[in-house]
Amino acid sequence: MKQQFSLVIRLGILFLFLVSVFASCVPIKRIKYLQQEVEKDDTLKSDFSNKSGPDYKIQARDNLYIKVYSPIAKTENFFQEDISASSNYYNDQGIFLNSYLVTDLGYIDFPFVGEVYVMGLNYDQAKNLIKGIVDDYLKGATVIVRLAAFKVTMLGEVARPGEFSIWESKFNIFDAISQAGDLTPKAKRNDIVIVRETKNGSVVKHLDLNDIMILESDYYFLLPGDIVYVPPLKGKNFIFAEFPYALFFSTITTTLLLINFFKTN
Repeated sequence: MKQQFSLVIRLGILFLFLVSVFASCVPIKRIKYLQQEVEKDDTLKSDFSNKSGPDYKIQARDNLYIKVYSPIAKTENFFQEDISASSNYYNDQGIFLNSYLVTDLGYIDFPFVGEVYVMGLNYDQAKNLIKGIVDDYLKGATVIVRLAAFKVTMLGEVARPGEFSIWESKFNIFDAISQAGDLTPKAKRNDIVIVRETKNGSVVKHLDLNDIMILESDYYFLLPGDIVYVPPLKGKNFIFAEFPYALFFSTITTTLLLINFFKTN
């Protein structure tokens, strides 16, 4: 009787262990991106209207890359130092050092011109403003204005968290996830947090990567300075991305061996 009771206790412990293991596995539905429900006519939605997001406005402390091209090559250097031969020009530090800092009051200090107010303008507006000024000195010049450093920060349950430099004008949430080496299996994909600075303060937005309608979200495309935080699933330390078959069978084998050992003693 005592042996049978002991066997029941051991089997009960094994059962509780197996229940906790099964409960700790992450369902596929919580891992898959861009899921959608089948519509009434048994079809899937395939056309989405991607919103470009709010047009970025130049802010204080931004670093602007400004390049003036003139039909007369020797004159275009009036408006920038000739740094094309510098080996550091094309890395992050070189671009930062050779860009124009927007002051807290919204001005850049432009060569031969002086202070130019650019805060609150988008890139096209700033380009047209500077081109109008340059035209007083060089007729037919071409002006390029871009943000020198497009930074996005990825935090939380990603393979490589950190700050990333982006060299393209349109950059979406999946681009950012790719830069960070994808989300970990323990990531809470249906509650991604984006923190965005605005002139009125910080805005926090929650996105569901499991839902395909994220493609039409105002926050699908990221803006310079955005922070993306990926929170962990509840009970992260007890979660398996895949069912641990090796652990499962080794536990059963060990338990049976122990039961057999106690039976024979």
